[in-house]
Amino acid sequence: MQLFCSSADLKAFERRLTEYVSCLQPATGRWRMILIVVSVCTATGAWNWLIDPDTQKVSFFSSLWNHPFFTISCVTLIGLFFAGIHKRVVAPSMCLFYSVCCYYY
Repeated sequence: MQLFCSSADLKAFERRLTEYVSCLQPATGRWRMILIVVSVCTATGAWNWLIDPDTQKVSFFSSLWNHPFFTISCVTLIGLFFAGIHKRVVAPSMCLFYSVCCYYY
């Protein structure tokens, strides 16, 4: 009887966990796309900033002023990380990992 009850509990746990993770997937996908777009914009802006010959001749802040695309994308990326985008992107996998660890241990 105990084995049957444990099996039913495990199946209910798996069903609920699958439901919860599938509910998080659309929001996680959007946050991943935002993170990818901002990261690519920052990398592109950084490349243009580094290959500009005027970057070495002027001060750091005037160099950033001359490259507003890089400056804005970099500030946006930093702001997203302060807002917790790294937690939102990996939330389903973290939830799944911690739930399975807690259940089995």
